Amino acid sequence: MKDILSMLNALRRPRLLMRAARIGAEDYRRSAHLPRLLGYGQLPRHGAALMRLMEIEGELNTMRLGDDSSYSLLRHIDVLIAIVGEARILRAAQAEPAL
Repeated sequence: MKDILSMLNALRRPRLLMRAARIGAEDYRRSAHLPRLLGYGQLPRHGAALMRLMEIEGELNTMRLGDDSSYSLLRHIDVLIAIVGEARILRAAQAEPAL
């Protein structure tokens, strides 16, 4: 199985969607965004949150490509914002030297 960050690097979405997600990720706050997307309760660890968000995003992308009438562009962007935000946090945590 690929690691999470390489799965994210392989993710290909329309440029406009990703641009909106990167801009939105500047204001990403995990404590405010994740409960709305994943449900309330204890927040999952970064890796688990990313995996669940990627599952949700995959379903949304399938709906987008299939012209599903229940597809929500705003929800798709919201999930992509959370993915970008969580990935940034995970990369920053991996870059910190271990004490």
